[in-house]
Amino acid sequence: MIELLNIAKTYRTAHGDNRVIDNISMALDTSESFGVLGRNGAGKSTLLRIIAGVEAPDSGHVERHARVSWPLGFSGGFSGSLSGEENCRFVARIYDRDVDEVVGFAHEFADIGDYFFEPVRTYSSGMRARLAFAVSMAIDFEVYLIDEVSAVGDKRFQQKCRRTFEERRERASVIIVSHQLSTIRDYCSRCAVLNNGKLHMYDSVDEATDSYEAN
Repeated sequence: MIELLNIAKTYRTAHGDNRVIDNISMALDTSESFGVLGRNGAGKSTLLRIIAGVEAPDSGHVERHARVSWPLGFSGGFSGSLSGEENCRFVARIYDRDVDEVVGFAHEFADIGDYFFEPVRTYSSGMRARLAFAVSMAIDFEVYLIDEVSAVGDKRFQQKCRRTFEERRERASVIIVSHQLSTIRDYCSRCAVLNNGKLHMYDSVDEATDSYEAN
């Protein structure tokens, strides 16, 4: 179970305050996969980062009663001065996982050669994304958080990512945010629509789709 308790988030813009999350309270059953639909700029990514704990809300808090990942492929937590290997060791210790297993898996999966031992600040955006996905898959979570489904790397690497992620889904659920209806249908059994800062829950993807298209 993941509980959102009076979550609010506002960003200041040149045109005034933009309240993307408006006092949301909701309990998410982590035994099922759950999707959030919303237009671009609706606050979907912000909501996912708050659920993950990589961004703080202005008010309210999140209670996590399951092992929840950071957003899949998120590389914002990497230290640029540390190597890929050192970042992996740090993450493994945070999640109390076997350090050598996490490092070995990430090194092989990311497939970035000797750059794995170089500072992350020297990486291209594609290499950072490869490492981020590899570390995400190196640790077993009960809930994986996904911000859209983006293609990382070449076709061979994308196929490897899909195979590995499908294996994880056999024993874990996902929370995915997207503006693509097909993506939500592929991955989720229930869905909500984020609109004007409010999260509206529906019992089926079809109901959520009808509401989303109407708006």
